[in-house]
Amino acid sequence: ESVLKILFSPSELKSEISGDLKFDFDLFLFKELKTQREFVFSKYLDFINSASNDELKRLFGVSKFDTNFDFSHAIKAILRYQGVAYSALKYSNLPLNSQNYIDENVLIFSNLFGILRADTPLPNYKLKQGQKIGTFDTAIHFKDKFSKKIDEYLKDEFIIDLRAGYYEKFYTIKQPYHTLKFIKNKKVISHYAKHFRGKFLRELALNLVQTKSDFENLKVPNLRLVDIKHSKFKMEYSFEILEN
Repeated sequence: ESVLKILFSPSELKSEISGDLKFDFDLFLFKELKTQREFVFSKYLDFINSASNDELKRLFGVSKFDTNFDFSHAIKAILRYQGVAYSALKYSNLPLNSQNYIDENVLIFSNLFGILRADTPLPNYKLKQGQKIGTFDTAIHFKDKFSKKIDEYLKDEFIIDLRAGYYEKFYTIKQPYHTLKFIKNKKVISHYAKHFRGKFLRELALNLVQTKSDFENLKVPNLRLVDIKHSKFKMEYSFEILEN
């Protein structure tokens, strides 16, 4: 078991293929919290079965949709999500040992399913970031029910937090961790940062980074380390983007 964990965000864009894995909460992290996940998922199912079209547009964040999701079939979470960061990661064309590294070490914070390992089988679904299910806020639920378990799980690990800021609502790290900031023309970038988080994860996986010294010696194409700031638990590494 590695001593490194990388925290990552999901994406709104998802692959719509059914997949040949089985969707089953018994296959998720923290089996003892299965009922907490089922509680959220049943709220989601009830809502999509009873909501108006306008409510569904808000929930899904798209105007055209189909609510006939196939919840019995699944693919790995890391393949289900297909947003900007995932396009930059290019998981499918990584060597097998790098894919295994991601499967074992990357933890994705899903709005609907809570914390997942990258290889957790996920069905196709839609849910806009930050959107409540009716009046039910999944972030509050997961933070309340899962934080203690996550604390134990991450204890003494070398943590790299590549999540978007929003996902701090799901879990606050209470031990030393490392995070990244990307700078272009002396400005911190936000939207495009997703691309570089994906790219950075790809380099971590290609180099099978395990330790702090592996991390600090990692050379990522087109990124140059310009600053390290330390505050309480957080070590923030600022990288300047060298490409156009």
